[in-house]
Amino acid sequence: MIERRKTRRIHVGKVALGDGAPIAVQSMTNTLTNNIEATVAQIHALEQAGCEIIRVAVPDLEAAEAIASIRAQITIPLIADIHFDSRLAVAAMEHGAQGIRINPGNLGGSDKLARVVDAAKMHRVPIRVGVNSGSIEKGLLQRFGYPTPERPDALIASALNNVRLLEGHGFDAIKISIKSSDTLTTIAGYRQLAGQTDYPLHLGVTEAGGLIPGTVKSSVALGILLSEGIGDTLRISLTRDPVEEIRVAYELLRSLRIRERGPEMISCPTCGRTRIDLFSLAEQVERKLQTMESTIKVAVMGCVVNGPGEAREADIGIAGGNGVGILFKKGEIYKKVAEADLLPVFLGELEKLEAEYKQNH
Repeated sequence: MIERRKTRRIHVGKVALGDGAPIAVQSMTNTLTNNIEATVAQIHALEQAGCEIIRVAVPDLEAAEAIASIRAQITIPLIADIHFDSRLAVAAMEHGAQGIRINPGNLGGSDKLARVVDAAKMHRVPIRVGVNSGSIEKGLLQRFGYPTPERPDALIASALNNVRLLEGHGFDAIKISIKSSDTLTTIAGYRQLAGQTDYPLHLGVTEAGGLIPGTVKSSVALGILLSEGIGDTLRISLTRDPVEEIRVAYELLRSLRIRERGPEMISCPTCGRTRIDLFSLAEQVERKLQTMESTIKVAVMGCVVNGPGEAREADIGIAGGNGVGILFKKGEIYKKVAEADLLPVFLGELEKLEAEYKQNH
């Protein structure tokens, strides 16, 4: 059993972070924020996949003003991502942003930061202090050197310095992130930071890469930290459709038995006995499972002979053969169908299970 690190609690809209609250899954849109229709459509897809907090880029005033229309059409809290311009941070909050991500030290001085903090207090908006390896102050780099696994000190010092800037203005609704593109630096940095503050921590590996390298790097870094009880919210950063980030995040949390959302899918890697396109079949089933809430175990197997036995622990599954497929429950065959009908029949069975789950919950 993982023992979570004790942290303060803050709220981003209706979502609680820290102090034992469930680890929240986040993502970020990659649409132009002022393209309201496209941004809302992407957020709806993310909501369906289980995203609990969404972040949008705010590079200009038009994007800040678009937040009001976007918020009116979504159900999850919205965070505005701001760089350098304090006016955009204030405008985003005035138009309904429920959280902001800034680096307080690069907003142009104490007076501008004070205006941002005043707006955050007025609108009850928490602030994420976000520090990346590439955004560390020159003085700290000269003092500590570029962050490495052996010495991530510059990341921690930068984050805590920025936290103190906010505290100096009487503000403490804070969460912190210190992201690196290097897995071991990320692990070392968060471990060190966790020992120096009780603010909630947002976990992530920045610029992690595409689906395979990004999933591996993020899962290694975040998996280790989460297993040590470190982390209150997370984002898996991938150069992909952001819906993929949510899929990876929940599989990571499930693998550590921290959180479960939706079905778990098991599938065989295929072998010489496989006589169907199992790769395509598994992908289509997985896409369906991503929209479901019931916590069943689903199997997609390639061999009618051995598949049901190998997946005996699955609540429901399918296995393909040569022209015929079977549906099974707990390892026992309960229906045979033509191979061409295997996927639609199975998706229908899954919809029945989902309806039952929702009726009972």
